Amino acid sequence: MSPSVTAERRADASWRAEYSFAPHWLDVGGHRLHYVDESPNTEAPATQTLLCLHGNPTWSFLYRKVIAEFGRKNRVVAPDHMGCGHSDKPQHYPYTLKQHIDNAERLVDSLGLREITLCVHDWGGAIGFGLAARRPELIKRFVVFNTAAFTSSRIPLSISVCRIPGFGALAIRGFNAFVRGAIARCSVKGLTRQARDGFLAPYANWHDRVANLRFVQDIPMRASHPTYATLKAIEEALPRLTQKPMLICWGAQDFVFDDSFLEGFKLRFPAAQVHRFANAGHFVLEDAHEEILPLMRRFMETTP
Repeated sequence: MSPSVTAERRADASWRAEYSFAPHWLDVGGHRLHYVDESPNTEAPATQTLLCLHGNPTWSFLYRKVIAEFGRKNRVVAPDHMGCGHSDKPQHYPYTLKQHIDNAERLVDSLGLREITLCVHDWGGAIGFGLAARRPELIKRFVVFNTAAFTSSRIPLSISVCRIPGFGALAIRGFNAFVRGAIARCSVKGLTRQARDGFLAPYANWHDRVANLRFVQDIPMRASHPTYATLKAIEEALPRLTQKPMLICWGAQDFVFDDSFLEGFKLRFPAAQVHRFANAGHFVLEDAHEEILPLMRRFMETTP
């Protein structure tokens, strides 16, 4: 056995020790959508259900500590968006915000999820609030990590250049710059080896990085962008959701969703409980999970 194969197997075993959840699959238009579904009793609904939606370029691995913590007493469902994580990675697929919302809605309906505590991060914010705008009766409360669900003119230069035709594909799909850049820049404290290996695992080659690129291309920076109308409709629906309890846990050193986005949420949801972590970045769950998990538990217990 070559040293490289041995190292690869060690890396695989390393991150899987933190992500040992049973796989589940949903057929979506002939493609398999992977999701985690952890609870004390999967045959009966738990008293409280968490639906955890990740962004780009992560996958349900981002929520592994949430799943492990809350899956003992609650039901936790964490899908991988199409093209991400363990889900299929079709090369010719409508990787649009609307399609991801459609997929999330189909998953929720197929599992019969109700009274959902919706946890969102990065692109999961637009997807999750898109679901909530369509089906507000399903959502009981929100847990918001660094994300957005409204239009903005702000975009980091490092992401903007990845939208350049040709260059973006070479950088993201060819050199895995988006995933590697996130690993290098999105945690203030620095990721463990297991976390780095886990975030990298599903995106090993050009084929597997298709959604990483399509997410970047789908950022609607102008009204002429096909997804702009979808995001604008979500933004206009937010006032109908303000009566639902919200917990915001925000990494203050986020170069993607900086404090201007936090202010956007505070403006739209003035009753939200807000916790800003000075020594945390975009991967706030990596940097501050020791503080966040008890806050989530208390929030769920005090907003019945």
